[in-house]
Amino acid sequence: MNKKVVFRDIGLNDYKETWDYQESLFDSIVQVKIANRTEPLQATSNYLIFCEHPHVYTLGKSGAESNLLIDQATLEARNATFYKINRGGDITYHGPGQLVGYPILDLDNFFTDIHKYLRFLEEVIILTLQEYGIKAGRSAGQTGVWLNATNLQKERKICAMGVRASRWVTMHGFALNVNNDLSYFDNIVPCGISDKAVTSIRQELGRPIAMDHLQKTLLKYFAEIFEAEVIYETKQSQDK
Repeated sequence: MNKKVVFRDIGLNDYKETWDYQESLFDSIVQVKIANRTEPLQATSNYLIFCEHPHVYTLGKSGAESNLLIDQATLEARNATFYKINRGGDITYHGPGQLVGYPILDLDNFFTDIHKYLRFLEEVIILTLQEYGIKAGRSAGQTGVWLNATNLQKERKICAMGVRASRWVTMHGFALNVNNDLSYFDNIVPCGISDKAVTSIRQELGRPIAMDHLQKTLLKYFAEIFEAEVIYETKQSQDK
């Protein structure tokens, strides 16, 4: 079992380009797994991609397009795009100042349990937020990370999650609201949930925070929770 996870920070990147990049890494892992059926075993790779996206709305396989509350003209006026994608979940928003994480893991290297995988991702976020003095948790029956999850009047979501898995290989992941403009969530029914608010680290603390420090904190807990060895890849090696 290979528990090394190659970490790549690709910065602000177009959503479709990033989706294609994820698919290429995902397919490379799946092809190794298929080849391993008939050839000598080759270790499968694992990746963790961090990025930000220009303004974009994405709709998962189980979502309703009616949860996008604006038309194409308004999308263009807000410099936003819209994609129907192949993850689970409903509609969400990505934009500058939001940390998006895409773990592309072969869960055969860790554990073969999607529910456990989602709970582990949530725990990574919860522990990271704790470092900033923000008490977060889970909301019964909902995926993601929430604040005041036991108070329906004050409950608000700070991190959305939606994943795809095939042959125990994952893609897509989480979107943690950090310094992003929350007004873009007014154009959708976030995650198909109409009666709960959305928040960010900046809104909770009353100040922006440094993204690089947040990334380091999150990576620390990712390595701890998944018992993984995170391999930091330089931009130069990514370009080769």
